[in-house]
Amino acid sequence: MIRTAVCPRILIVGAGLAGTATAIRLLCFARGPLEVILLERRADYRCAGVAYHRDGNPWDHVFNVQAGRMSAFREDVLDFVRWANTEADRDGWPAPWADFEFVEQGPAPRRIFQDYLTERLEQAGREAYPGVVLAQADGEAVDLDVRADGVEVTVRRYAPHGQEPEPGAQAVVLSVDEVILATGLELRDPAFAAGVLGHPSFVRDPYSAAGIRTFACLAPQATVAIVGSVLSAYDSAALLLRQGHTGPIHLISGSGTIFRTYPEDHEHAVVRLPRPGALLEPYRDREDFLARLRSEWDAACAALARDHPEIDPAVVAERVIKAWEPYCPEVIEQIPSAELRSLLDEFGTTISALRVCAVEYTMSVIEQAMRPTDGRVRLVVGRVEAIAPTESGRLAVTVASPRDPRVIEADLVVSNFAREPDYGRVRQPLWRNLLAKGLAVPHGRTGRGVEVDEHGRLLGRRGEPIGPVFAVGVLREGDEIVRNGRTGAFAFNLATIKNQSITVAAHALELLELGDLVGARGAEAAEPELGTIGQPGKLGQADRTGFEEAVVLEVRRLATRARGERELLDARLDAVIQSLGGAHAAAVKTSRRENLARAAVNRAAVERLTDVSMTPRQLRRELGLTGIDQPEG
Repeated sequence: MIRTAVCPRILIVGAGLAGTATAIRLLCFARGPLEVILLERRADYRCAGVAYHRDGNPWDHVFNVQAGRMSAFREDVLDFVRWANTEADRDGWPAPWADFEFVEQGPAPRRIFQDYLTERLEQAGREAYPGVVLAQADGEAVDLDVRADGVEVTVRRYAPHGQEPEPGAQAVVLSVDEVILATGLELRDPAFAAGVLGHPSFVRDPYSAAGIRTFACLAPQATVAIVGSVLSAYDSAALLLRQGHTGPIHLISGSGTIFRTYPEDHEHAVVRLPRPGALLEPYRDREDFLARLRSEWDAACAALARDHPEIDPAVVAERVIKAWEPYCPEVIEQIPSAELRSLLDEFGTTISALRVCAVEYTMSVIEQAMRPTDGRVRLVVGRVEAIAPTESGRLAVTVASPRDPRVIEADLVVSNFAREPDYGRVRQPLWRNLLAKGLAVPHGRTGRGVEVDEHGRLLGRRGEPIGPVFAVGVLREGDEIVRNGRTGAFAFNLATIKNQSITVAAHALELLELGDLVGARGAEAAEPELGTIGQPGKLGQADRTGFEEAVVLEVRRLATRARGERELLDARLDAVIQSLGGAHAAAVKTSRRENLARAAVNRAAVERLTDVSMTPRQLRRELGLTGIDQPEG
C-alpha cells in the first residue's frame, strides 16, 4: 500500500478535460496542505481526453462552438481567447493559425486546447498555497474500497507521470482520503458493425491517430459512409473535404438532423420565457405528450421571434431550450422512466441540434458540399442495420428506412462515437467492480450515467452517499438531465463540467475540513447546523450583513487564480467570519463556529458562481468579478 504523505490526499481518476478542470479548482481553492494526485491511463489523453488530444485532432478540426465559449473558467469567459492570442507558443503552427487573431465569436483548432489546459494546470500548481501540491501519475484504476479512514484504490501499471512502471510490478494500492472519478466517455462496439470492427476500411474512432492516418491516405474519389449526423460526424466530413476529397460522402442519420450555423456576431444570452404549462400536465401517453410539446414549442419560438426581433432566427431554438431548462426537471418528473429513456434515445440528436449550432468554419464547407450543384455530401435518413464486407474489399452498409431502404457500398465507413451511456453495460474494470460492490448504481430514471447526490457524490443501492467518492463529467449525464434540465450534449459538455468542477472541488475540501472538526462523516454530521447558518430568519441584522459580505469575498476568492490576491481575500474573509455570531458565539466553541460559518459561506458562494440562469458574462458583472487579478501567463 502506498501512503507516504502526511497531508490529505485526493485522487482524481482521469486526467482529461473533467479531471484537469477539477484539479485546477482544487489547487486554487485549497487553503491548507493537500496533495492532488491526477491519474491517467493514456498519456496522450492527459489534459485533453478523447475530444481534444493532439494525435486525434489535425489542424482542420475546430471547436464546434465559438472560441469564446472554451474558457476553462465559467467566471472568466475570455481566458482561452486571451491565452491563444498572448500566451500560446505558436512555434510549429501552420497557416492560417500561425498568424491568426482569435476572437470570441470565431473558430479555434481543437488540438491547441490540450496546451491550454496543460498550462492552466501548471499555473494553478505554481499559484497554489504552500503545502498544496500536484502529483501526476500514470496507470489504470481498476478497483476501490471505501474504508472508515478513506479510500483504497487499486491501480495497474502505476508510475509517476513520464516514468515506466518497474518490470513485473504488481498492481499497487493507493491509500487516499477522497476520490474523484473523471473517467470520461465509455465506448461500445455497435452491434451493426460486429463483423467489421477490425476491417481496414472501418474507422471505429475518428479521433484517434489511426483514424486520422486512414483519412489522410484515402483516395480522393473514394466513397465514404459516415454513421451519424452529430457534430463529430461533421468533423470527419469537413476534414475530408478540406483535404480535397471529391468522392461522395454519405451522412447516415436516423433523424435526418442537420445542424445550423452560428451567426457571425453570435453571443450567448439567456432570455426569460413563460412556464410551459401544458408540458407540466400529467403524462398520458407519448402521442399526447409530443403533441403538447410541439404546440408549446411553436408558441414559444413564435413569441421569442416576435418579442426579440434582434435575435437571429438561427439561434431562436437554442434560446428557447435554454429558457426552458429551469422547468425541465418538473416536466421530466411526469414521464415514466421507460418512456423517458425511449424519448431520450429517439430525440437525443434532435435535441442536440436544437440546443447548439456549429461554427461557420465547419459548416461552410459542409453546406457547400451539400448543395445540388456540388453533391459531394449526401444526407441519408435511416437506421444502419448492418455493415458487411464485400468480395471487392469494400463495405456494404444496409440502411433501413420506411421510404428508401438501401445498401451503400463504401470504400470507408466511419462510426462516430457509439458511446455507452448505460453504466450497467460498461466494460471498464473499475466500473464493473464498483457496480458489483454496490458502490455505484446506473442512473435509474434515464439509464445514462450513475446516481449522484447534489454535490456529485456517488450514491449506493439504498440511495446513500458512498463515502468520499465523487464523479464529474459524462458519468453524471442522467443526473444533469433530471436535476438541472440539461438536454442533449449539454448534459456533459464543457459548460456543465465547469460547474461540476467548482461544486465537487469545493465540497471535497469541505469534507476534509469538517471531517477533522466533527468526525469521519464530516459534512453529514454538521448538516443541521450548516442548514441554519446564513438563513435570514436565524441571524440578526449585523450578522446578515456580515454573512453577505463574507459570501461576496468568498466568490472573489474562488474566482481568483493569483495567490497573492487570494491571500488578501482570505485575510479579509477570516476577519468577517470571526465577527459573526454575536451572543450566539459564546454557546459554541469558537473554532467549530468559524469552521461551520466558513463552510456555509462557501456553499452560498459556490451556488452563486454556478448559477446557470445567466450567461458567464452576465455572471461576471453580477458578481463584481470584472476587476479581479489573475496570474501572469
